[in-house]
Amino acid sequence: MRTSWRAVLATFLLFQISPPAGLRFEVANLLQPSSGRLLVILAQSDRPDPRNTIGDAGTNASIILGRDVENLGANIRAVLDNRAAAFPIQKLDELPAGDYYVQALLASNRDLKSPNAPGNLYSNARRFHLDPRAGSTVQLELTKSIPAEEFPPENDFIKYVKIQSDLLSRFHGRPIYLRAGIILPKDYTVDENRRFPLRIHIGGYGARYTAVERLMGAGSDFRRMWLSSDTPRFIYVQLDGDGPYGDPYQVNSDNNGPYGDALTKELIPYIEKRFRAVAEPRARLLDGESTGGWVSLALKIFYPDFFNAVWSSCPDGVDFRGFQIVNIYSDRNAYVDDNGSERPSKRDLDGRVEFTIRRECQMENVLGDADNWTLSGQQWGAWNATYGPRGTDGRPVALWHSKTGVINKSAIEHWKRYDLHLVLQQNWRMLGPRVRGKFHISVGEADNYYLNNAVHMLDEFLKTADPPADARIAYGRGRGHCWNSLSEAEMMKEMALAVEEVGKAK
Repeated sequence: MRTSWRAVLATFLLFQISPPAGLRFEVANLLQPSSGRLLVILAQSDRPDPRNTIGDAGTNASIILGRDVENLGANIRAVLDNRAAAFPIQKLDELPAGDYYVQALLASNRDLKSPNAPGNLYSNARRFHLDPRAGSTVQLELTKSIPAEEFPPENDFIKYVKIQSDLLSRFHGRPIYLRAGIILPKDYTVDENRRFPLRIHIGGYGARYTAVERLMGAGSDFRRMWLSSDTPRFIYVQLDGDGPYGDPYQVNSDNNGPYGDALTKELIPYIEKRFRAVAEPRARLLDGESTGGWVSLALKIFYPDFFNAVWSSCPDGVDFRGFQIVNIYSDRNAYVDDNGSERPSKRDLDGRVEFTIRRECQMENVLGDADNWTLSGQQWGAWNATYGPRGTDGRPVALWHSKTGVINKSAIEHWKRYDLHLVLQQNWRMLGPRVRGKFHISVGEADNYYLNNAVHMLDEFLKTADPPADARIAYGRGRGHCWNSLSEAEMMKEMALAVEEVGKAK
């Protein structure tokens, strides 16, 4: 094929254009070509690896740059410069001069949003002296890949399961898997005919199924409790907190897919059959904290006849008038109040603000595809994917504008389906008798994420509900996030009693 002189000239001019002056990072991929979100992380230390500091929005947060890449390979260098999305600075030329440990990460796994998801690529962490005024170019090479998923070692107590979900695979059009960590009771092998109830646990945001390994670590308080002679015998099930948009919150969603149905129709029946569980609603007890606090309540509300009772601590917003400190129904902006003051996202126990919602979403904008928090795989993005509608482009519709925080009122009607207080209130005649005496909720009055506010709103309804709710809600004065009014041993004994009481009522 002949090449016209115009094409030759255009190509010549393209490569004669000088790159923008200032500091820039050039990243090459020496492994297989990959697409996804390319991040460059600048940290004060290489312990841990800078890539393992992703997700911290506090005052000591690492500096992160981000951009999308398509088929990045060895012959192309992706540039991150002053045009790249940045956190916590606004642009790269605002970087304070100094020494940094620098690492690149290419997040390419479509099914798991964790930075450490299998198949994600990364570079070695290297130390550089950086000064935007010097106009230097830092070259990084992606030479390592996070290995394929492997279960940690199993033993007499710890087991792992992974099954392909037909429901989720059909929804996403590719294989999607459900995972769980299992802790067997002390006497599991004594009587092969004995069956045990399930304690189904959901951890804080992004908690993985492998958390059971830490729980049963040598000398841990949990291990001592679990193996104690007076601890009721349960099978412990740790659900997995990662998915295509981050934590999937274990409920049906327009974006994540039918996680609730997959849990109740596929994963739990599989576990009950494989591990000799009592396959009855009375023997399925739920508990969790933070994200897991919301999930455990939601599962009982959305599947009232499948589960027995729930022990929830510091649940994520159970009333969207108190979505942290945003009222999504009446407020106009998620980042600032009507007086123009920045809305805090996290406080310490003395009430001092640690970071704002705007700052946290700025971080998520850097992590998210197309510079958007809704695709970050972090907390606000996961809420939005779970509670919000799906757009015509197949992606979650943002509840608010990524830069301005202006709330998108057209998305709110869909969010109402996940406002647990509203769902209970609107369906109490049907739900009330089925959840009576089943809610046990704990929250600190100084919860670091202001989650106590929404619990009070729910409490006001439950106290006067007809028929009665008989819910127990405990508040910890001066206590922060993840405070629980019960010890593990006390909760296990209450769970055993709940199983027994339903059994007697039959």
